[in-house]
Amino acid sequence: MPWAHLIVSRRLWQRCGAHGDGRSCGASPAALIKYEGLARIHIGGAGGAPSNNFIRSLRDSARGHYLIGASSVPSDLMLADVDEKHVVPYANAPDYRQCILALLTRTRPAFMHVQSDYEVRVVSSMRSEIEALGVRLFLPAPDTVENCVDKGKSYDIWSRAGLRVPRTILLNTVADLKGAFDSLGETIWVRATVGGGGRGALPVTNFDFARAWIDQHDGWGEFTAAELLTNRSVTWQSIWYQGELVVAQARRRHKWNYGDRTLSGVTGITGVAETCSDEDVTRIALDAISAVDSRPHGIFCVDMTYDNSGAPNPTEINIGRFFTTHYFFTKAGVNFPEIYCDLALEGRFPTLDRKINPLPDGLVWIRGMDVTPVLTTSEELAKLEANQAKGD
Repeated sequence: MPWAHLIVSRRLWQRCGAHGDGRSCGASPAALIKYEGLARIHIGGAGGAPSNNFIRSLRDSARGHYLIGASSVPSDLMLADVDEKHVVPYANAPDYRQCILALLTRTRPAFMHVQSDYEVRVVSSMRSEIEALGVRLFLPAPDTVENCVDKGKSYDIWSRAGLRVPRTILLNTVADLKGAFDSLGETIWVRATVGGGGRGALPVTNFDFARAWIDQHDGWGEFTAAELLTNRSVTWQSIWYQGELVVAQARRRHKWNYGDRTLSGVTGITGVAETCSDEDVTRIALDAISAVDSRPHGIFCVDMTYDNSGAPNPTEINIGRFFTTHYFFTKAGVNFPEIYCDLALEGRFPTLDRKINPLPDGLVWIRGMDVTPVLTTSEELAKLEANQAKGD
């Protein structure tokens, strides 16, 4: 196959010395070559947390890969465990298309994956040019990408399909904002329609403050106002192949890191998450996905927030990319990026005891700044919380 290159394993090469004869580490020369399923993979946003978790997952996988990292932030690239590092323009820059096609032509990856909404959207729009270079993509349909990247469009689709979603109004004018306060309640949730990490998100009770907030972000026509939901949320990460569900896993979010440093309390940086299985969550996630695409293909990650009656409402689908904390599932035993690359490169499906929620409930992932994440259990965390309550 054209993508199966013979490449010296970088880590063995470094460990055994530059001559690579294998004698210094007791390995035969043949052991220095990884050949089964080896591929050159381009990873956008390398060095940032979402892409680094993708990279770590591939480094932990059973296969060897030659990873080509690209980022618009040179300092981020210093943090990426990749074999090549390349600086590229931001995805919304006029010269991104030209530069990324030139880079792909030069580096010849077999497969390309990116981990930000902005880059997913642009790469989707130029998929024919990328694939013409012999570079594979594993993306949902172009219309699906557009409808999911824009939260206003996905809301309209879900609302028409009869899904339970928070009432939402696109804020094109000041009159729309006034109407939102009149119809949605004393406190409304304002946010940008495109972008992750809680971009532009804010609970507001004051009309003048909300107007100033949208003015400050130049957000008219690109912000929505919605009913305020609770602070409880759950996510459902899934991979699909030509309409068939391959694997899906749910997790609860217990807290945002650094939420006390933002006006909204939302940072997009999950601090504590826990695996869970819930039939309602699964049903609603499947309904949300089928409403936007009758034949899903690629990555569909559904974000849901609970309303005051305890029902999860879909709020967005992270399309064509994994949630930032997907390394949680890798360390717990289900390597989504490995499954994804196996499908993209070979059409090879995983062997799992069950497709939906293959991980046990109650696994907890705890993250912080400049510390290695910890995989533990809800029982162990509860013990510590009980000790605090007792003053131990």
